[in-house]
Amino acid sequence: MVQECDKRVLPRTSAFTNEPNGVDERPWAIPMAFLFEILNPRREILKNIEVQTLNAGNKISPPHHNPLPNGGEGKGEGTEQDGGVEKMDRIFSGIQPSGEIHIGNYVGAIRNWVQLVNRYDCIYCVVDYHAITIEYEVASMQQRILETATVLVACGLTPERCKLFVQSHVPDHTELAWIFNSVTPVGELERMTQFKEKGRQHRGNVNVGLLDYPVLQAADILIYKAGYVPVGEDQIQHVEFSREIARKFNARFRDTFPEPKVILSDAPRILGTDGSAKMSKSLNNAIGLLEPPETIWERLKTAATCEHRQRRSDPGHPEHCNIFTMHQAFSKPGQIAFVDHNCRTAGFGCIDCKKILFENMMEELAPIQNRVKEINEKPQYMVDVLNSGAAKCKAIANEVMDEVRERIGVKSKWMSQR
Repeated sequence: MVQECDKRVLPRTSAFTNEPNGVDERPWAIPMAFLFEILNPRREILKNIEVQTLNAGNKISPPHHNPLPNGGEGKGEGTEQDGGVEKMDRIFSGIQPSGEIHIGNYVGAIRNWVQLVNRYDCIYCVVDYHAITIEYEVASMQQRILETATVLVACGLTPERCKLFVQSHVPDHTELAWIFNSVTPVGELERMTQFKEKGRQHRGNVNVGLLDYPVLQAADILIYKAGYVPVGEDQIQHVEFSREIARKFNARFRDTFPEPKVILSDAPRILGTDGSAKMSKSLNNAIGLLEPPETIWERLKTAATCEHRQRRSDPGHPEHCNIFTMHQAFSKPGQIAFVDHNCRTAGFGCIDCKKILFENMMEELAPIQNRVKEINEKPQYMVDVLNSGAAKCKAIANEVMDEVRERIGVKSKWMSQR
């Protein structure tokens, strides 16, 4: 059953895409059911997906709980009761170590992930195997993995609040992906929108990894039997594909995996500083999360604003201004209203508007930057965090894979007999 979304902004944050971008969001003022009709030619399948909406203002729609044996519901949001003990629903999502994390990534994905940790059992992953499907610099991969994980921890995804690990540190992901290949029709993979897009972008390297990407993503999610996946609407197709994989496996080998549901946030769509393209380091239009204040100010100062304000006295249209969108992400409600009014009435200039944004942005980013510096002073800390996260996730994955091997008939019980 599709829930009609009560928010007007839905992100296109890609948790598993080539860049860890949280920026390709788009405002929609239409019901979710109709959105599914136009998003994808496989709309007859997408209409059946269940969706939750994560509010950028730190609220989340209550999840659908599975009925409990006594017919009751679990306590609080995202929880069930198991023998009198509160048990939280599980979430999985990942980010690629593909470059410097920018404010689009932060607003569109990471900040939302932090909001979820008190309501769910959250597992977050640096998906390095997904990142090798396109050309990359091998020598810098480990540094990018560590930097990405460090930023996640500095933003609040600490080991006390969630499980954080590196995908390649839990080999069960790729083993399950191979098993899932045996129930995956090639035609389904060839019809995936992202495969077609990546194929056009990387014509010289259209490899099997690009084609099989959704199968590994399904393994990432299902190996932890995650019930929910926070993604952008451009990844809904991949989550539905994971649901299809679960259904196919369950039908052939008995019920094993749940069918994960999507959680969408309504984080505002932040474009690059050019105001027209998605934020990307390769396009030189990104504001890095860890850049020094003076660099961030220089990028803001020259960033594109409302095209209607050619002169200081021209009234503007905030809804057409990427700077105003950033205000929606970083400024307080009263300040947003103040900026909106003064833009429409030419009450102040764009530089005044940007100064307010800069102050609010640094108020939020400065503590994160300071925490990154503190973490970097103790490099062993991140090693311990990732080792601990991998150990916890291996324990879950090993148990699930043991069940899977038994289901498909490759568990060699006789080898343990004497």
